[in-house]
Amino acid sequence: MAHLRSRHRLALAVPVALSLTASLGFLPAAAQAAPNPEPTARTTGAPAYAYLVNTRPGASAVSSVSRAVRAAGGSVVVAYEKIGVIVAHSADPDFGRLMRGVRGVQSAGASRTTPVTAAATTDEGAAQVLSTAQAARLAGSAAKGQEPLEADQWDLRAIGADRAARIDPGSRKVTVAVIDTGVDDTHPDLAPNFSASQSANCASGKADTAYGSWRPADADHYHGTHVAGEIAAARNGVGVAGVAPGVRVASITVAQPDEDSLFFPESVVCAFVFAADHGVEVTNNSYYVDPWLYNCLDDPDQRAIVDSVNRAQLYAQRKGTLNVASAGNSNDDLDADALLDDSSPDDSTPVDRTVDPHRCFDVPTQLPGVVTVSATGVKGTKSYYSSYGAGVVDVAAPGGDKYQIPDTPSANGRVLSTLPNNQYGFLQGTSMAAPHVAGVAALLKSTHPRATPAQLQALLKAQADNPGCPADPYDGDGDGVVDATCVGGKRVNGFYGHGVVNALRAVK
Repeated sequence: MAHLRSRHRLALAVPVALSLTASLGFLPAAAQAAPNPEPTARTTGAPAYAYLVNTRPGASAVSSVSRAVRAAGGSVVVAYEKIGVIVAHSADPDFGRLMRGVRGVQSAGASRTTPVTAAATTDEGAAQVLSTAQAARLAGSAAKGQEPLEADQWDLRAIGADRAARIDPGSRKVTVAVIDTGVDDTHPDLAPNFSASQSANCASGKADTAYGSWRPADADHYHGTHVAGEIAAARNGVGVAGVAPGVRVASITVAQPDEDSLFFPESVVCAFVFAADHGVEVTNNSYYVDPWLYNCLDDPDQRAIVDSVNRAQLYAQRKGTLNVASAGNSNDDLDADALLDDSSPDDSTPVDRTVDPHRCFDVPTQLPGVVTVSATGVKGTKSYYSSYGAGVVDVAAPGGDKYQIPDTPSANGRVLSTLPNNQYGFLQGTSMAAPHVAGVAALLKSTHPRATPAQLQALLKAQADNPGCPADPYDGDGDGVVDATCVGGKRVNGFYGHGVVNALRAVK
């Protein structure tokens, strides 16, 4: 099974299966970074590394810097004139420094620490696949009007999505793009709502729109298919239902096709630009950009990553796209003075480093205008793994929690959704929370078709239910140790932001 990063990698997966501005002006000038592994010196014929070179937007500036890239022995993979981002390859270990000395270049650096030829998301483990026998028993528990497996979808009921669907399931004029490991659009719960014309594969850093390119590399790359089902699985008498079963869902694959499934920044830049240029209203981002869990601005490579991805996601916002992202599964306080990152870089050998999350950023979730989502369990309280932070988390949503067990047929605290090859399974993680918010955002866009991304975000916050900080010390896993501290009040706080989203209110 592909390695799914626990948002310190992907989200938590347990399948149960059945057959910034461009100048970075908003960011502090200094940050704390670990020693950055330098690409080792290479001789002629050595493998190329990927680089991001950022300049002023516009044809003239991008063309001039592209010529400099070639003059330095590099090759241009793709140049985005609209945002001033160039993806380049070079075998020269000094290429990043050379580019930073080019007139007009505002930031430049390596996008990874391994060659392009070498090979994340946010879930907390492997998927628990629903067996045929379990599914048959579950289908017998379905109430009138429910989908066959809906009795186990406690998460829909938690945000009123089951009742919302009876009022307004969402408009087919609204599309949510799943930027992830790929989506199996042949799944019977996804096929009715899938938008092929708004789908692509960006894993190479350049959009491939060949038919089927957006599908997962294999069944082990199940994460994106699970996310897609949470958003828009059709109410068609088959399997499960999504939060917004009437909207369309697209797939923009950014995961590398190998077993590590890493999400490199050039792939994510491609995805945001593609979504914006193809009329996508909402993107779901249940991952962090590899190879750094936190990107620190005093490191030139990490600074270039933040710059390029931020330019792309801001471009999407300007084109009318709301970007939703998971907060992470590390139980990190993103408003703390310091955090330990022992998982980066995850494409080579990680090193321990202490970072300031106010200066070292989880990308894309900490970028401006992105909706940051924490996770809750069936009890409506913060999931034990969910990262949090006052002033960072915008809203919360069901992501599952193995310590919070629902009174459902399978008694599984995780979230049930679609998996490749017509299967279904349970996963938990902030990766599962974000698509619930993306689904509610799609319902809001359906009822407020002229709303801008900023207005949609305001609506998400306004209709949320906030349980407030817990009265007792927070012990998410029940081991007697305080695991996190909630800061804030009933209206806004670090665990839930403005509160848990509400699908029913979105359609009223």
